[in-house]
Amino acid sequence: MAEREFIPVRIAILTVSDSRSLDEDRSGQTLVDRLEKAGHTLADRKILPDEREEIADQLRAWCADPAIDVVISTGGTGLTGRDVTVEAHHDVYEKTMDAFGTVFTIVSLNKIGTSAVQSRATGGVAQGTYLFALPGSPGACKDAWDEILVKQLDYRHMPCNFVEIFPRLTEKMRRK
Repeated sequence: MAEREFIPVRIAILTVSDSRSLDEDRSGQTLVDRLEKAGHTLADRKILPDEREEIADQLRAWCADPAIDVVISTGGTGLTGRDVTVEAHHDVYEKTMDAFGTVFTIVSLNKIGTSAVQSRATGGVAQGTYLFALPGSPGACKDAWDEILVKQLDYRHMPCNFVEIFPRLTEKMRRK
């Protein structure tokens, strides 16, 4: 079987933080560096405070943008009162990807031991766009990208990947 050709995807990065600026955003920059190294395109990048409605509104706006295929957020996935990113993601999801959080937990368990139980990383789909919420540490972003996303966002990855089913994510919307 002939090797598949790489298909770059357009990725938006959202950092959720009450205190960081772009210059101080090591987690967001970690993701930008990795997605660009992999051959993907940075479609947009923003920092928003830990405000559920603002986060959900931004996710919805990016999902409605045909120039964005994937949204990755970092920060706000913990257990404290200000950590509302997961709830904002769930406000937007049409379908959840429960296995993403499970696989992320397994990857984290191998790196940080039982502290992995404090992560609420999540994934889902809305309007034909993949959405992922990652913890706010550069290490967690590296782990999620290097162990999961770099493979699943590569059309050449077999036996299956997220890219090959892009056209089918909006099947329901096309049916009459």
